[in-house]
Amino acid sequence: MNWHLLTYFGDSMLLLPCAAIIVALLLWTPSTRRATWQWILLFGFAGGLVCLSKLAFMGWGVGSREFDFTGFSGHSALSASIWPVLLWVLTGRFSRPLRITAVLAGYVLALAVGYSRLVVHAHSVSEVIAGLVLGYTISTTFLMLQRPNAIPRLSYPQLATALILPLFLINTGKVAPTQGLLEHIAAAISPAGKAFTRADLHRMQVQPVQADLVIK
Repeated sequence: MNWHLLTYFGDSMLLLPCAAIIVALLLWTPSTRRATWQWILLFGFAGGLVCLSKLAFMGWGVGSREFDFTGFSGHSALSASIWPVLLWVLTGRFSRPLRITAVLAGYVLALAVGYSRLVVHAHSVSEVIAGLVLGYTISTTFLMLQRPNAIPRLSYPQLATALILPLFLINTGKVAPTQGLLEHIAAAISPAGKAFTRADLHRMQVQPVQADLVIK
C-alpha cells in the first residue's frame, strides 16, 4: 500500500478546502444554513486546539517525554473531523443505508490516515490517538446536532461541482507547508529563539537524571 498517498487524505492542502466546501454546501440550502455556524465553530475549535498544542511545544517545549507527545496529530484530527461530515453532506440525496455507510467510511478513512502517520514515522501513537479522539468528537457532535434537522439534498451537478477541487488536489498531491509555517511562528515567539523538536523534548528531560547520577 502507498502509505504516503493515504496520509495525503489528512493533509491540510486537501482538507481545508474540503472544510470550506462543507460550508458552501450547507449555505446552499436554506434549511441547513443554521448548521453552517455549528460546523464553523466546531471545526474552528479543533483547528485552533491543534495549532495551539503544536505552538506550545515548538515555542516553549510543552510536551510529554513519557508519552512521546508534542501536540495533536493534525492529519488525524482533520481527517476525523472532516471526512464523516463531508460524506454525510455529499450523500444527503441517497437512501439512509447508503448515507450511514458513507459516514462510517469517513470514520474508517480517518482511522487509516492516523495509522499511516505512524507508518511514515510522522507522529507517535499518543499524538495520533489524541488527534483522532479530537476529530471524532467534532464530527460526531456535529452529526448528532443534525439528527432532528433537514439533510442537504444536492443535485447531481452540485455533487460533481463539489468533487472537482478535491479530486484535482488529490491528483496533484501537493503538500501544505503547515509544519514549516508553525515552526517559523514558534521560532519568532519563543524565548529560546528557535522551534523545539522531538529530540529536544527527550534531551531536556533526560539530562537532569544524568546529572543526578553524576552527583551520587
